[in-house]
Amino acid sequence: MSGLTHFNAQGHAHMVDIGDKPHSKRIAIAEGYITMQAATLQTILQGNAKKGDVLGIARIAAIQASKKTSDLVPLCHPLSLSRVDVSFMADETAHKITCQVQCETTGQTGVEMEALTAVQVGLLTIYDMCKAMDRGMTIQGVRMLEKHGGKSGDWVAE
Repeated sequence: MSGLTHFNAQGHAHMVDIGDKPHSKRIAIAEGYITMQAATLQTILQGNAKKGDVLGIARIAAIQASKKTSDLVPLCHPLSLSRVDVSFMADETAHKITCQVQCETTGQTGVEMEALTAVQVGLLTIYDMCKAMDRGMTIQGVRMLEKHGGKSGDWVAE
């Protein structure tokens, strides 16, 4: 299990010691999307959903989720986030909404998990708010797009 930092020498899970790592600016960008019926997308875009402003509430949910990531992912360090930006892009041809989240911090560990968690919860909130009209929605394509900072430097998805 060498190379897997979340396991100790005995193969047991542990939280990685980041105490001696230098602080640096760290950025992570993640995305995912939810597909739905055309009528569901139009209801969201027109602001006519019975539960209210779907994308506004999903944006707040994503931000909250990024701040709670260490409560949800057992070996994830709690972080002090300096910025969380959530955007939604509708594709009316494909009947989907893409959620993209950028998380930033200055610290000793990266913010990839916070960005990924925010995307998932943002999309889950859309599902929750619209499931009465479209239970067949699907969440797909959740992935990292970029990460910057830290010892491993920059990474950009191909």
